[in-house]
Amino acid sequence: MAERIGELLIRAKLITTEQLHKAIDEQKTGGGRLGYNLTKLAFITEKDLTSFLSKQYGIPTIDLAAQEIDPEVVKLIPEDVAQKYQVLPVSRTGATLVLAMADPSNIFAIDDIKFLTGYNVEPVVASDAAIKTAIEKHYESPEAGLEGMLTEFDEEEMEVIKESDEVDVADLKKAVEEAPVVKLVNLILTDAIKRGASDIHIEPYEKSFRVRYRVDGVLSEVMKPPMKLRNAIVSRIKIMSQLDIAERRLPQDGRIKLKLAKNKEMDYRVSILPTLFGEKVCMRLLDKGNLQLDMTKLGFEQKALDDFMHAIHKPWGIVLVTGPTGSGKTTTLYSALSELNKITENISTAEDPVEFNLMGINQCQMHDDIGLNFAAALRSFLRQDPDVIMVGEIRDFETAEIAIKAALTGHMVLSTLHTNDAPSTVNRLLNMGIEPFLVSSASNLILAQRLARKVCKDCKHEIDVPIEVIMNMGLTSEEAKKIKVCKGAGCATCGGSGYKGRIALYEVMPFTDALKELVLQGASSTEIKRLAIKEGMKSLRMSGIQKVHEGVTSIEEVMRVTMAD
Repeated sequence: MAERIGELLIRAKLITTEQLHKAIDEQKTGGGRLGYNLTKLAFITEKDLTSFLSKQYGIPTIDLAAQEIDPEVVKLIPEDVAQKYQVLPVSRTGATLVLAMADPSNIFAIDDIKFLTGYNVEPVVASDAAIKTAIEKHYESPEAGLEGMLTEFDEEEMEVIKESDEVDVADLKKAVEEAPVVKLVNLILTDAIKRGASDIHIEPYEKSFRVRYRVDGVLSEVMKPPMKLRNAIVSRIKIMSQLDIAERRLPQDGRIKLKLAKNKEMDYRVSILPTLFGEKVCMRLLDKGNLQLDMTKLGFEQKALDDFMHAIHKPWGIVLVTGPTGSGKTTTLYSALSELNKITENISTAEDPVEFNLMGINQCQMHDDIGLNFAAALRSFLRQDPDVIMVGEIRDFETAEIAIKAALTGHMVLSTLHTNDAPSTVNRLLNMGIEPFLVSSASNLILAQRLARKVCKDCKHEIDVPIEVIMNMGLTSEEAKKIKVCKGAGCATCGGSGYKGRIALYEVMPFTDALKELVLQGASSTEIKRLAIKEGMKSLRMSGIQKVHEGVTSIEEVMRVTMAD
């Protein structure tokens, strides 16, 4: 683990321990980086600090004030990212981007910028103050700066703005019905479908208003509508979602159902959130036609698929699917339900919300405000002569207890949980208060998953990657030599990103007798994982490495969505 800059400076006798503590106190009060606060308090000069960092990390320094920087290079990194990490792109040569950094030890910043730009990053050291000045200079026009404001300042033009949340509903309704607003909202909704977006974000800020789409798991800005249309656009979406346009202080949830050409239907799950500068709208696109229910096409390796199929076809027990929001858990569960959906089976689901309607399955929408939660629905299901029960999410002890008991009394239970990997799910259940013997008796299998972007088929080509980069994924040099790496060059099909579509990475952990015994002994997640891998489980990282070797995804994607074992 890298030593902190403060400790290194003390060791080099450039500052004292007392000075470091004062700078840390100043940092807690006023924010900013440690180096910035040390120079602000005059404990060390900017020149000495940059010179020290340069020697410490073997990285050259740069004088940003004397550097001519191409505006096109600056555009490679958005201003908010430059401000967040205190970095500035300086120049670009081939596939390498020279990046001025105040803290060259920040590998998270380097990795993020590598991923964002697609360039290899070569850091150079500059002081905090120099980078701040350069960011202001290169990202803002002179008119936007303080000097520009002062030259155009006229006292007579100055007035105090009174903020008010009051909006005339009649005026809003009139604005909403105007053709430009209707056309713009329709364009946002239909363009998202054409681009294959999974989510639409409509976000108001103090001086701007933007629309972003999440395509293949990554957000990108698509348009900036005029600020004057902000309230009208949000109100139009509220009317389409049958929400209250007069309520602007509380969150609201709704749904839009659109009928498109060729009788295609599209559902949008709408969430409205009041923010500092207006209401933010987030819409999840639910495309029934694109719902992939064929398990063989989801991304399972053959052994993992066999284990999963064997677990869900058992007459009773619980199968848990884990992962963060948006990792494809619902698709995997719906695929399992589709496999089990036979005329001889009574299947009931408790969901919040119901994302897709499935013929032959009794789906129940949760309403917490009237007391219909997962636990209440589960209790009711057990009086409905069920064979298969699906619970949207196990969030608390009550739901977990009923689900486990249902699994032990002759029912097949499917559910989801939010954990990082399959082995840690056991400890999550134990932390909820479930007894170890109940977990080991009831569990058939635990599956963890993530979604990684697929390399575009139309512009895919094999590339040479230094063996050290491949070894970073956790491989030995011998294993790394066997891996073939593909990358998308960027074409019209993938919009220049090199990626098109997503594939799931799976970590499938069947509950064998040895694993059950380990759970009863109160073993840690690490011990459970070690035994599961020994018994043939492929971790998320291993699954990702396999997909890289098959040319399906890239090293960057696997590193982005999985952790080292």
